[in-house]
Formats: sequence, structure tokens, C-alpha cells
Amino acid sequence: MKSYHIWTIGCQMNKADSERLASALEHLGLLATESAREADVVVLNSCVVRQSAEDKVVGTLGLMKSSKRRRPEQVLALMGCMVGPKTQDLQSRFGHVDVFIRPQQYEPLLELLGRRMEVDVQGCLANLAPVQPSVSSYVPVIHGCDLMCTFCIIPFRRGRQVSRPVQEVVHEVGLMSQRGMREVTLLGQTVDAYGHDLSEKPDLADLLHAVSETPELERVRFLTSHPIFMSDRIINAVKDIDKVCEHINLPIQAADDDVLANMRRRYSEDEYRRLIDKIRGAIPDVAISTDIIVGFPGETGQQFERTLRLVEEMEFDKVHAAAYSTRPGTYAERKLADNVTPEEKEYRLKALDSLQEQIQTRKNQRLQDSVVEVLVDGQKGGKWQGRTRTDKLVFFKDDRDMLGRLVKVKIESTSPWSLQGAVKD
Repeated sequence: MKSYHIWTIGCQMNKADSERLASALEHLGLLATESAREADVVVLNSCVVRQSAEDKVVGTLGLMKSSKRRRPEQVLALMGCMVGPKTQDLQSRFGHVDVFIRPQQYEPLLELLGRRMEVDVQGCLANLAPVQPSVSSYVPVIHGCDLMCTFCIIPFRRGRQVSRPVQEVVHEVGLMSQRGMREVTLLGQTVDAYGHDLSEKPDLADLLHAVSETPELERVRFLTSHPIFMSDRIINAVKDIDKVCEHINLPIQAADDDVLANMRRRYSEDEYRRLIDKIRGAIPDVAISTDIIVGFPGETGQQFERTLRLVEEMEFDKVHAAAYSTRPGTYAERKLADNVTPEEKEYRLKALDSLQEQIQTRKNQRLQDSVVEVLVDGQKGGKWQGRTRTDKLVFFKDDRDMLGRLVKVKIESTSPWSLQGAVKD
């Protein structure tokens, strides 16, 4: 076996999982290839948070049948949130898959490869930090979730909340920074709950301080926060630590208290608004993004209008919106009737997206002719690209090698989704 290919869909946690598995495969001597059909090992890292994501996984699994028929020796693995504790149903549906891997549990695949290659794979599991991390990379710091929101399948797939020790995270961040990473995003399903399960009781603020001591590191971010865990200590850490970016993702999901109660979100609209006001009072230049589900079971038109009103008044920097889709095994699927029509969900999603586009247009226009700091993380369409500390996407042209550099860019034009400019030497 000489090559591997990993196909990934879903959240940043999935991307981080794929990077770590890639590191293990490279320790085995395999090289990455862009061709799934020609790779000796193919891993599909799945997501089932939305029906559309699960459909893409199923479709890709179907496409792999012909590859397996042509090359029976090819190893095909299904990984990620589609794989639960029991795999009998998956095995009957996808008989051409060789091995099923739960999130972060890479051993079944590595042990299979070890047997075929006649090598000891234990060393591959000792250090899963990516060998060649991106300029901007992810490091999981807390796995699983304890909150059991009624719409979410994640606790059933990723398990209960487990935090990694501070020094373990610091060591990994340091190693990745020595290998080229300049910005780290600390990941968790509820990242601001970090440390609550550890005996020393550190919190996310302690971790932010510790990680920021990494010499080669330029910036630190964190995803995804939950309103009930966003403490004053965390807010002050964002305010006071130079390397921590002024950007917070804080999902609201809906702005009606009855809908929030049915979602089991554990806060009210008023409590959420007060928290946003507190954050903006402490960090005036902060960018706040949020997540919203439209068409949750029982959500009326009037209740949806409350969400629109909150979005209009809060002026978020970004809104990640999705129409509700039933996830088998969740409380909502078992107990709540999915009684909002697909047509109505689509209407609400378009209304929300349209409103947010107007807000982002106005907010980005305010940056016209300003000078922003950009960490360059790649190229696209003949231009360098990177992000500001507040997570604005910026494009500019320059003949020099800018990858991994912090540069000052003067903004020359704006759109709802990105900024265009020129380097200010």
C-alpha cells in the first residue's frame, strides 16, 4: 500500500479528525493522493447534522462501489458521525465498506492496515498532530457534548464531554506551530465548557492564556461557544490577550423562548441579548457570528419573525442558517412533529439569508478605505487570500510569496462576503 485519500464533509471538528488520521497514515508511509479511485486507502469522513450532508455521504459511498469492484484490494473506510456504537445497519447497507470508524477512534482502520502491511501501528497513534499543518489549522480541545439539545445527534455520535489536559493541547499547538501553523482554532462542540470535567478545573480562559505563550503562533481563535458557558473570564481573555482574535461564534438557534425551550437550549432571548451586550461592552470591536435553525417543529410564522427581528437588531457579522431536518434518534425526531412544510422552511431560510446579506453589505462597506491586518493562508483565482482578526475574508494581488505572513491591506472594494484590497507597504 502506497497512497491514501480522505474525503471530508461537515464541521471543523471533522476536518481536524481528517488531519489527524492523515498524520497517522503518513507515519505508516502512505502518501496523499487526489484520486479516490486510484488510492490504496480511501476514507469518507461523514456528517449527519443535516439531511443534505448525509445524502452526499450516501451518494459518495455509492460511487465507490465501482472502484471496489475494479480493485477489491482497495481499503474503504467510513468514518465520522454517521458511525454510531452499532454498525449492523451500516454493514448491511454498505457491504463494500471494509471498516467503520467512530469519531476520533482511528484504531480499527490502523489495525486493519497493520495486518495487511505486517507492521506495528501503535507508534502511529502516539502523536496525531498533522505533519504538514495549514497556516490556519484546528486543534480539538474538548470532544463530545453533554447538553443534549433536542435537534442534535452529536452527543449520540461523539459521546460525552471529555476535555484534553492543558499541557497536552499546548504541546500539540507548539509542535504544529514549529511545522508552519500560524493561527490555531481551538475546537469543541461546546468549546467554552472546556475544562469543567478535568480534576484541576481549568477553563477556556486558562487554555487561551497557555496556548498564547507559543512563540511561533500569531493568532488564536475558538469554536463553537454556547451561551450558558460564556463566562466573564472568557470574555476578558478575548479582551486582554493580544493573540486571541476579537471574534466569537455564539449560536442563538432561534429567538422565541418557546422554541428555545423545545430545543432545550437553556437560555432565553433576553439572556442571550444581555450576553451580547456584555461582550460588546467589554470588546467594542468584536465580531459576533451566530447559528440559526429555521422551521423547527412547531415554530410559527410569528415566532420566526422574532428571530428576524433579533438578527436585524443584533447586526451579526455572519449568520450560519439552516432549515431544520429530522435526525433519527434525537428527541425532536421521537417526540416533536416536523410540521413546518418544506416550502415554508425554504421561504424562511431565504428571508433570513436576504436580511443577513443586507446587514453584511452595510457592515463591510464601513471598512472601505480602511487598513486591516490579514494573515495570508492561501491563493484563489490568482489572488492571495486571508482573514482579518474579526474573520473577514480578504483578497489581494501581489507577486511576492505571502503565504503565512501578516500583512496590512488597504480595502479598495467590498461585498457582503469578502473584501478586496492592496498591500500597504
